[in-house]
Amino acid sequence: MTPALPNGASWPADVLIVEDDPIIAIDFEDRLLGFGVTGVRSVGSVTQALGAIAERAPDFALLDVELIRETSFAVAERLAALKIPFVFVTGYGAEARIPPEFSGQPRLQKPCSSDALEAALKVRARD
Repeated sequence: MTPALPNGASWPADVLIVEDDPIIAIDFEDRLLGFGVTGVRSVGSVTQALGAIAERAPDFALLDVELIRETSFAVAERLAALKIPFVFVTGYGAEARIPPEFSGQPRLQKPCSSDALEAALKVRARD
C-alpha cells in the first residue's frame, strides 16, 4: 500500500525518469522509492521515453532538459497532451532554454535536495 501524504493524497504509483546520466537516474530512483513511490522507470533518451509512455503512461515524470545530443521537449509535449504532470530537471538553472509554452513548468536545479524533490511530488499530488 502506498503511504498517504498528510492531505490524504498518495504518492504517484509510477514515475518516469528521463535522465541520460545513470548515476543521477539511480539517485532519483532511490529517493523516490524511499518516499514511498511504488514504481520507477528510467530511460536515457527521447525515443526511449516516448516508447515508455506509449507502453504505459506514468503518473508523473522527471525530465532532464539536456540529454545527449537532444532535449526532452518532445517528451514534455507528449506528457502535456496526456495531462501527465512533470518537472524539468536541469543543471543550467535560469540559463536553461525552456520553450515559452513550458515557461511556467516547475523546475528542479541539479543537484536537487531530497526536500525539493519531495516538494515537487507533493505539488503533483494536489493537482
